[in-house]
Amino acid sequence: MNFNAHILEYDNITQARDALSAINCDKAGIAIMENKAVFKIMKLENIPSKAANLLKQTFLAKGGEVAVARGTADLSIEMTDVIIMATMKQYRLALSQLKAQPWGLPGVATAIENALQIASGFPSRHYQWSDRELIIEPGRTLIMGILNITPDSFSDGGKFNLTDAALRHAQQMVLDGADIIDIGAESTRPYGSQVISAEEELDRLMPALERLIHSLPVPISVDTYKASVADASLKAGAHIINDVWGLQFDGDMASVVASHQAPVIIMHNQTGSEYKRDILSEIHEFLHCSIDKATTAGISADNIIVDPGVGFGKTPAHNLTVMSRLQELKTLNCPILLGTSRKRFIGEILNTPVDDRIEGTGATVAVGITKGVSIIRVHDVKAMTRIAKMTDAILRG
Repeated sequence: MNFNAHILEYDNITQARDALSAINCDKAGIAIMENKAVFKIMKLENIPSKAANLLKQTFLAKGGEVAVARGTADLSIEMTDVIIMATMKQYRLALSQLKAQPWGLPGVATAIENALQIASGFPSRHYQWSDRELIIEPGRTLIMGILNITPDSFSDGGKFNLTDAALRHAQQMVLDGADIIDIGAESTRPYGSQVISAEEELDRLMPALERLIHSLPVPISVDTYKASVADASLKAGAHIINDVWGLQFDGDMASVVASHQAPVIIMHNQTGSEYKRDILSEIHEFLHCSIDKATTAGISADNIIVDPGVGFGKTPAHNLTVMSRLQELKTLNCPILLGTSRKRFIGEILNTPVDDRIEGTGATVAVGITKGVSIIRVHDVKAMTRIAKMTDAILRG
């Protein structure tokens, strides 16, 4: 007899509840079992060894597990990272107990609780301007079309640096499905880009920006890391700032964005590609710092979008690691933007030139969406819109 055995995986209680209902499980049984069907693995860093030992004991008593560093049990090390492995029921029982324990464990419990709550949701956003809007919601990935008005961008440098050509290309991207147009007047590619002054950047940017604002129905994002360029762009009517240095290059950027109450994309970046710790931990740390800078300056938390910075300060192997673990960024509680379009690591894997990476880009887009990405930043808008639409439909199914 064929019993048709197959493995199920549920990301949240709703999925587990629906599956139990589908086999006509008793309602009382569903209420008991739904929290047992969702298994979550969580990492926390820099936990004092005394607290880590009690954390481990608490979860073990509930049927879960906590991995700690060697030397934690005999307190021969002061701090340890921990990895918790437990069902939602085990988390609930353990957290209730941890909140009454010493050595800072109530704070640890709160951090765990917040991470679980954030990861189970979706950071919906509704941005409105006088003549247009942008909605980030579950089930529909937004498309950001790339418009480089530069002579030296890695993919399309020189193609659209004349205003008429830039406008025609932007209009076509909107027709092809772009929800946002991201315009950049200085190449920020990690390899061989030429730094230009704010004055030169504005000379390139403003003629095209003014035409786009009055000619397109979608929001316009400006790709810049200079506060003066951001200020002039927002005063001219731009809607979003996309900062590849995550508000950490120009000390005035956060206050400029806050003064305009504009949404901002903060990207992870660094000089060089050396990481002393786990790369996702360092990306988290950088983006947390950027978020703190933003909120301290007066930027609303709802106006922050994060970008892991694929291709920036990372080797090809780093980029693949980031892609495979994108879901870990969900605990930042911000929409995630992914920019992988035509990038070098795709070319190195597929052995293709920059203008022949559409399939590789499509693979990264589909994977990114399955891991919680809300916005994809792409050159090939028509193809990627179709890939995103199909991936969204599968996930909703």
